[in-house]
Amino acid sequence: MPKVKLEIVVKEEKVDAVIETVQKAAHTGKIGDGKIFVLPVEQAIRIRTGESGRDAV
Repeated sequence: MPKVKLEIVVKEEKVDAVIETVQKAAHTGKIGDGKIFVLPVEQAIRIRTGESGRDAV
């Protein structure tokens, strides 16, 4: 079975909404629906502009 890996970074206030959306879209009820891991992102830097922190997300 083909696999897809998504890595999504969002501001903390959007985490629950994104989780709900991914669950609804990915759920088939069959083995292989996947897992969601929620991790803190310690730092983000937008290379093009040099913005960092929340501004880079």
